[in-house]
Amino acid sequence: MVDFQIREKEIFETLKKIKNLRLSVIGGYAVNAYTFPRFSIDCDIVVKNHEDSEEIGERLIQLGYNESKDISESPYHGNFKRYVKKISKDFAVSLDILIGEVLDRQTNATFSADWIFENSKIRTLKGKTIAEELKLRIINLDALFVMKIVSCRSTDIRDIFLLVANIKDKKWVISEISKRYSFENRLKRVKDEITSKQFKDGLQGVFGKIEDKIFEKHKKFILDLSLRK
Repeated sequence: MVDFQIREKEIFETLKKIKNLRLSVIGGYAVNAYTFPRFSIDCDIVVKNHEDSEEIGERLIQLGYNESKDISESPYHGNFKRYVKKISKDFAVSLDILIGEVLDRQTNATFSADWIFENSKIRTLKGKTIAEELKLRIINLDALFVMKIVSCRSTDIRDIFLLVANIKDKKWVISEISKRYSFENRLKRVKDEITSKQFKDGLQGVFGKIEDKIFEKHKKFILDLSLRK
């Protein structure tokens, strides 16, 4: 727990220093704005152009980050930069700046920076291990759900499971997913995973204990998603 707390504290301190620049938060830290906060050791932000990326990059260098060339484990490809800060001998945090678009490595699905900014606004980010709140631009829940279900890694499916109950416009969500990938394919993958025996244990390992009533409620929301409704 201590290492997560150290890393989360560092990310929050970093976001405080860059929150007024032209960026929008996506990924795991965006999830924390809408549901039970979860552990995350890195942060993903989107900018519209190289000028904004350079401005943020310069700020990160001042804060002790270094640009990293190791992007092998990133869920993204295309035009982005990764900055890493070593906190101690054992701990580091990273921040990815996605420039102009988000290009998913697994599906090649694209989300333009304009689309992300149109579907984001100033919201409150809460910590998981630290009692802090921070206001900055974050992608909205429906758009975040779209990005997560298109990517559909195991970590994304855990996020999807907890976000689904608060979707505001299901028709829009399904339409945006379908523009980029087969909605039925993604939904089947999600349903297969959430009905597996080990899913709840994995979910609680990331988000903490979740009551059976809440788990079954969210499971029903997922199982009820359909193109026909």
